[in-house]
Amino acid sequence: MPNSIYSQDLRFLLPETVWLEQEHFLLAHQISSSQRTNPTDTWQVYLNTLALLALEVWLQERLPNQEIIRDTNFVTTAGNLKIGEYKFCAIATEHLLSETIAIPQQLIVNPESSAHFYVVVEVLEEQEEVVIRGFLPHNKLVEVNNNSELPISEGCYQLPLSLFDIEPNHLLIYQNYVEAAEFAVSVAENKDTQVSENVSKILHSTATKLSEWLQGVINQGWQTIDSISNPELNLAFSTRNLDKDTKRAKIIDLGIDLGNNKVALLLNISPETSSLVDSNINKDENPDKIKVLAQLYPMDEERFLPHNIKLSLLSKSGKVLQEVTSRIQDNYIQLKPFKGEAGKQFSIQVSLGDVSIKEDFEF
Repeated sequence: MPNSIYSQDLRFLLPETVWLEQEHFLLAHQISSSQRTNPTDTWQVYLNTLALLALEVWLQERLPNQEIIRDTNFVTTAGNLKIGEYKFCAIATEHLLSETIAIPQQLIVNPESSAHFYVVVEVLEEQEEVVIRGFLPHNKLVEVNNNSELPISEGCYQLPLSLFDIEPNHLLIYQNYVEAAEFAVSVAENKDTQVSENVSKILHSTATKLSEWLQGVINQGWQTIDSISNPELNLAFSTRNLDKDTKRAKIIDLGIDLGNNKVALLLNISPETSSLVDSNINKDENPDKIKVLAQLYPMDEERFLPHNIKLSLLSKSGKVLQEVTSRIQDNYIQLKPFKGEAGKQFSIQVSLGDVSIKEDFEF
């Protein structure tokens, strides 16, 4: 049985290193600058791109006769490379010291961005090099999560590095001799639920349709604002939203580990049709939209929200579009009003510490 300390030492003694060239930095800067993100996210996109380019170089050197297709459509989360039927996802880390790898949930549940292998790439930007630290097959990641319920922080699974195969060259063996289908998981069993083969269909079917609210259809778990048994909350919401738009609320319990903090997520929606704008504009060019105002309030006679609770607006792919964090003695927080066309999907996430709850919606 190999000694674990020796194995870790050997990993750092014999790294798979790729040197970064000037063209890599220029392309990474170009891609990260083109993304509409805040400075922190822009830096992560920059690292993600460098990791992807370095992994491409590493694979190309070892598979010179095979076509490698680069996919940067989801580079805000991580980039993918495709070789034949295989997809490799580069998980960028910076100065890997904690022995913990963060893999965004969207890379697992979104079929478009998921991969057969998740490759940990340590980006040492100042040294102009990257190190391929190891990889984890998709099916093993799902199996581990089903068996042990991996912790989640800021929308990412937190995995110990010990789960990863520290010999990157094993990727080449799998790629040459094993069918890609062996590593893909189309159906995963959870302790409480059965997940369908088509994850996107599940997300679509469970998403709350705001257009139905306008027709008077109330989804399970949502209440009208008048039905909430909290007079102070009812009054506060009513006075801050004086129009007659449709209002719905959902009470969210953040869990016993956080002292049973309960908050209420409230949505105020209103239709916006082309009839409200220039009548000369063709309606087909300006489809009906729904305007949304999302707010978060304390519950159970609490006057203030928990400190540092976050309210986030996410795109269908999981990208953070808006985020607001409560300060000390905030009695409510809200996102900037936003709107979308019928059929478009988004999510609203409430998170505090390691606990997060996400609600999926469709305009």
